[in-house]
Amino acid sequence: MPTGKVKWYDTDKGFGFLSRDDGGDVFVHSSALPTGVPSLKPGSRVEFGVVEGRRGEQALTVTVLDPIPSMSAASRKPVDDMAVIVEDLIKLLDGVGNTLRRGRYPDREVSRKAAAVLRAVAGDLEG
Repeated sequence: MPTGKVKWYDTDKGFGFLSRDDGGDVFVHSSALPTGVPSLKPGSRVEFGVVEGRRGEQALTVTVLDPIPSMSAASRKPVDDMAVIVEDLIKLLDGVGNTLRRGRYPDREVSRKAAAVLRAVAGDLEG
């Protein structure tokens, strides 16, 4: 099986590209990722099967060989701080839920704030 590194991967779009050790790039779709692996980090070493697709080579199955250690995991917030942040997030989302139950969407400022906080907390939890 060929090996290489993750060139880039867009979790929102569900695809990216792998750089083969022997040269060239290979398209990778989220369906080729192993169970329990939602995305690939650029620079991670991978092994993959290859099939010829309509637009070139495509990874058929991907195995992550040595994931790059996350710098954010080393600098995670203390558990007690995260507990307070999650509790505040629950209060914020409860307000959004109540507004939705009344048949309205929250105003744009509240929606943007909730989305930003969700992304930040998700990043902190993922590490």
